[in-house]
Amino acid sequence: MKFLAITLIVHRPDPLTGVRKPTHDRFREVLDSALLAEELGFDGFGVGERHEWPFLSSSPPVVLSHIAALTRRIRLFTAVTTLSLLDPVRAHEDYATLDHLSGGRLELIIGKGNGTAQRELFQVTPEDQWERNAESYEVFRRLWRQGKVTASTRFRPALKDAEVWPRPYQHPVRVWHGSATSKESVDLAARYGDPLFSANATHPVEPYAELIRHYRERWDHYGHDPARIAVGAGTAGVYVARTTQEAIAAYRPVFENTMALQRSMGLEPVFPTLEDFVARSSALIGSPQQVLDKVHRYHEQFGHTVLHLHAEANGLTQRQHRASLELFQAEVAPRLRRSIPDPPFPWGPVLPEPVPADL
Repeated sequence: MKFLAITLIVHRPDPLTGVRKPTHDRFREVLDSALLAEELGFDGFGVGERHEWPFLSSSPPVVLSHIAALTRRIRLFTAVTTLSLLDPVRAHEDYATLDHLSGGRLELIIGKGNGTAQRELFQVTPEDQWERNAESYEVFRRLWRQGKVTASTRFRPALKDAEVWPRPYQHPVRVWHGSATSKESVDLAARYGDPLFSANATHPVEPYAELIRHYRERWDHYGHDPARIAVGAGTAGVYVARTTQEAIAAYRPVFENTMALQRSMGLEPVFPTLEDFVARSSALIGSPQQVLDKVHRYHEQFGHTVLHLHAEANGLTQRQHRASLELFQAEVAPRLRRSIPDPPFPWGPVLPEPVPADL
């Protein structure tokens, strides 16, 4: 199993102090989180894309390029690239550049995105967002693979023998499809034989498991090799401590602040108490054995081989957050790596197969 640390770069006041840090300091925290993830042995670091309050993650290529310059090994993910909002030509230029600067460490997780404010900002409607996502991905996919592209498009000017530079380092970049609640993204992933990444963050396990089952059914429908399926899954939070009591006590202020925020926004919490959240959500809160057991329970439903954790403290102190990740990497990750297989592809740059010398 592989492990990612992911941030959406939320910019809210600290739940304990009530202080919101300056934007510059908040970005510095993200860079420090990426360095910590590489230091602790995470396999990937991801930055989300949002174009509305309270997020600062409107430009993942820029943030990930800076992280690429500071790191050497860790793979760099988007989580997710909102192709329904983007011009696929411009997105290709940005990400092909990042792919070179990172030495082929880039992987994309794409999706339509969510949120009324960012749809209105880009003049995307709920009715056309899925078609935009599919069209943008199809154009992006061809640009990454072909030297010249001709495409009749609905949501951007048509392309005729278009050449886009730079050509990418990887051939092609691996693209995962982010899935939260809709079968459209699942079907798009299965159609192209691409891996799926389940959000797995805001609801109990059942709706996510149902979508992953649908993905496997559509994968078979399109005639792909079942042995090449790869599924990733997110988590709703993480805090690993020596004992359950210690973990719950430390996480309670974080949970209560999150509930207060949701209610202030008119949202009814799915998990009304911390105890319910720990029991029924994907959050990994508890002792190492409890966390291990929960990941295995989810694996029985999902068959996933990649797991993401929150990269940042999210209301915990930095000392608590680091201690939690260190304990996860020391006592949970090694056992999961032994018991759950890796994805069915090399964890490195996607490069073309070498051509035999006699051909």
